[in-house]
Amino acid sequence: MSEPSESVSKSVVPRHLGLILDGNRRWARENGVPIAEGHRQGFLNTKKLGRSLFDQGIEYVSAYVFSTENWQRSADEVKQLMKLFMWVAKHEAKELHKDGIRLRVIGSRLRLGKSLVKALHEAEELTKDNTRGTLLLCLDYGGQQEVVDAIKELAANGVNPADITSELISEHLYAPDVPPVDLIIRTSGEQRLSNFMLWRAAYSELMFTKSYWPDFSETELRGMLTEYSTRKRRFGA
Repeated sequence: MSEPSESVSKSVVPRHLGLILDGNRRWARENGVPIAEGHRQGFLNTKKLGRSLFDQGIEYVSAYVFSTENWQRSADEVKQLMKLFMWVAKHEAKELHKDGIRLRVIGSRLRLGKSLVKALHEAEELTKDNTRGTLLLCLDYGGQQEVVDAIKELAANGVNPADITSELISEHLYAPDVPPVDLIIRTSGEQRLSNFMLWRAAYSELMFTKSYWPDFSETELRGMLTEYSTRKRRFGA
């Protein structure tokens, strides 16, 4: 990997960066703290790095914080995660607002509970006019389910199957104004997408690191952005 430069030119940074925040639980176990603390440290790292990313010209940062498959985890871990998301919505959103960062949540929301859905909506409303950058929390999110829901919406609207195009599906995703993901970074040594942003990731550049997400540093991030700036993106051509 290229050595990180002092700064990365805004002309070559990804417009939309996707982050698969893997390794929070393993970080917690290895540091002798509760799993919930690992997730909390993971979010704090997301917030810290987000400020740097937006300053470098990245417009959108999507963080995969809870997948549709994560409901299969223990009831206690899921409960602790929901408490963390409520804390983010009620408290951290205010800090993001002070920093000029817009918070958005994408996912189904069907199983989140009314109080959490309400708090997330209020956080989105609080930050909706901020322009420094957009932090998207992919919560109860699955890339396959997003496409299924888009097609269901088209069917409910009576769209003729012969008229369905990739552009039309894109217009019915959870956040249709959010552009494709230019770069996806996954931590903890795993090298797969795990149902993250499948539609928007069609031509994403992919990078992986063995670092657990709470340990993923700004120095390592800058190195990856520098490498991204050297890649020739051909989009299948």
